[in-house]
Parts: sequence; C-alpha cells; structure tokens
Amino acid sequence: MKFPVVPGFDQQAFSKYLKNTGWLFLARVGSLGIKILAGIAVANYLGKTANGMLNYPLVFVTFFLAAAALGLDGFVTRELLSEPDKKNKLLGTAFRMRLLAGIAIIPLAWLTYTLFKGNSGDIPVSYILIASCIGITQSLSIIDSYFQSRVQGKYVMMVQVTGNLLSAGIKLVLIFSSAPLIWFIWTLLIDAAVLGFGYLIAYRARGNYVSEWEYEGKLARYLLKHSWPLAFSAILVTVYMKIGQLMVESFLGVGALGIYSTVVNWSESWYFIPVAIVTSVFPAIMNARRDDPLRYQKRLTDMYDLMVLISLGIAIFMSFASTYIYQYFYAAEFAEGAKILSIHIWAGVFVFLGSASGQYLVAEGYTRYSLYRTAAGAVVNVVLGFFWIPLYGLQGAAFATLIAYFSATFFIIVFPETRKQGINMLKSLFLISLIQKIAKR
Repeated sequence: MKFPVVPGFDQQAFSKYLKNTGWLFLARVGSLGIKILAGIAVANYLGKTANGMLNYPLVFVTFFLAAAALGLDGFVTRELLSEPDKKNKLLGTAFRMRLLAGIAIIPLAWLTYTLFKGNSGDIPVSYILIASCIGITQSLSIIDSYFQSRVQGKYVMMVQVTGNLLSAGIKLVLIFSSAPLIWFIWTLLIDAAVLGFGYLIAYRARGNYVSEWEYEGKLARYLLKHSWPLAFSAILVTVYMKIGQLMVESFLGVGALGIYSTVVNWSESWYFIPVAIVTSVFPAIMNARRDDPLRYQKRLTDMYDLMVLISLGIAIFMSFASTYIYQYFYAAEFAEGAKILSIHIWAGVFVFLGSASGQYLVAEGYTRYSLYRTAAGAVVNVVLGFFWIPLYGLQGAAFATLIAYFSATFFIIVFPETRKQGINMLKSLFLISLIQKIAKR
C-alpha cells in the first residue's frame, strides 16, 4: 500500500508503520459508509421519537460498558509488546476479568435505571437489560489487543467490515419487514456479538487457540493495579462524550435525542481515524522512546500535526456539507440536525489531538493524568450542559461538548511533567510546527 509524501514528516516511519493503519482505514472507511447508510435508513424508518428510544439504552449503558472494559485493552497491548511470550496468560486473564465485569454490570444497569429513570420512564427496562448484555460479548474484543501488538490490522479490517455488513443487512431486512422497535433494540446486542465472535474466528485462523489461555490471579491483580486509572478514565471519557445525549433527553425529550443522535453518529463516525493511526504507530513510538529520545519527540510532534491536518479538513468539509446531508438524506423532522452538526463536528479536532496525546501518556506511564483530564472534560460538559441545554436547546448541547473536548485535551498543560506536550499540541493546532517543518525543507 502506497502512502503519499507529506512535507515535513518522517516518510520512512510512515511507510513502515502506517501500512497497518491503511488496513484499519480500509476497514473503517468501508464500515463508515455501511453504517451511515444503515443509520439513515433506520432513523427515517423509525422517526425522531422512536430513534431516540433506540439510542437511549445504548447511551445509558455505555457508562457501564466502559467500566466493564477495565481499561485493559491498551494496557494489555503494551504488555504484549513487552512480553509476547506471556500471550496466553495475558489474554486469558484479561478475558476472564472482562467477562466477569460484563456480567456484573447487568444488575447494576438495571438498578441505576430503575432508581434514576426520571423522564425516560417511557423506555421499557427490558431495552436497558438487552443493551447491558453487550458487556458480555465485548469481553472477546480483548483479542484485538493481540492483533494490534502484532501490527496485524488487516484482521481487524476483516472482522469489522464483515460485522458491519451483517449488521446493515439485518437492519435493512427489519425495515423491509416493517419490524417493531424491539427488534432494532436486539440488533444492539447482535452487533456486539457478531464482532466478538469475528475476533474469535480471526484469532483461530492465525493458528491460535483460546483453549491455551490461562488465568493467573497474580497477573490479574497486576493488570488491575495498573489499568484502573485507565478504566476510570474511560468511564469519565464516556461521561463527557455521552452525558450530553442523556441531558438532551432529560431536558428536551426523547424526540430531541432522536435528532441529536444522528448528529453524534455523523461526528463520531470519523473518530476511527485517530484510533487507527495511534494504534498502528504505538509500537513505533515505544521503540523510539527506548532507542532514540529525539526521534521519539519528533514522532509525537508529527502525529499531532497529522491529526490537526486531518481533523480540520473533516470539520471544514462537514460544516459546509451538513445542510445538504440533512436536506437530501433525512426526513423533514430531522432538519434541525444540520445546524447542530456544523457545530458538533469541530469537537473532532480535539478528539484527534486527545487520542494522540493519550498514547504519549500511556508510553510515559502518566495514566493518572489521563484520569485528571477526562475528569475535567466531564465536569465542564455536565456544568455547561446543565445551563445551556435548557436555554439554547440542541445548540447548547453541541457547544458544551465542543468546549468540554477542548478542556479535556489541553488539561495536560496544567501539569509540569506534561506541559511541554500540551504546548506542542497548541503549536500543531495553530499550524505553527507544520509551517516550521515546511520552512526547513
């Protein structure tokens, strides 16, 4: 796979490590088109109110799903890079931990919804229970950590594209069959199950056996000790990324959530790009950190610049395209989403930079700072949303999210150990470092 020359960047490093990113891009670009078309079809079929009822259970249980992941994915990838001979113990231990956590969140989600459902009481508790079972099937996604540690993104591509094709096909069958809402609720669980078993099949196809996995209590304690800040951070990330949708439903009703969910789906559909890039270049960053501190810093800066270039391009394009998207693809009752999307899409710039700097924090062992900055983002989103959503409606929710993402990404400037990276990100954001690179050529 050929990659274009980008002025100012280490092209040799790009050619070596972004081949894996290319596979991930193929996977997610294909998945993106499929999911968008299926999402549009489902939203138009259900209407804004039923679409809100479909999205609410998934948003609600997302907080519990983040907790059930235990922050293990990225940490296990790092451990597999350091000690590949411990593959079966690492995967076996992490899988059992995630499986037990996935089972545990089901009664927790039910109890929380029962106690605090408020205005969402029209949504049956069975919808919440179905969505909460996703945590069990997602325990198999720990296999993704193995593929990432081996820089084998093409297997992730196969699983994701196949899974999304099946998911889209099921939804289209339901639409043509005039199926009731409950069947679309079940697809939330089916989608997760298909991906989980897809990872399992891909793992076996590479000559690996789940039967060889081992659970080790001492290793479980070690993983939990080092991953809990990442787990808590993931919960807080979910809070500041998803709390806006719950607040929209609480203040404006389920119909408004149906509109806002389409906006969030469009914005977040691009977030695979920073994940694909940082996941693929993480081995390169770790190797440079070990062997060449100067190259390590350069690769970090290159990554920040690349993230800004891509995210700005997406934000500008989507800002202009939002009107046409909602005019030509959605029913008239979703029209308000165009204006909201043109605001919300800019939060992606900070998501891209936050993903890049997150790899730096993991590499340096500054996991506690991931916790602090996501906590800051969560607080900002809740506080601003509480005041702005009642006053400004969906625009208030979008602006609250935008500022929350900025706050979370650049909160590392507060800490002396990470301040330099925060400043480097600011230079990338204002294109200063990229201009300096081009000027030196």
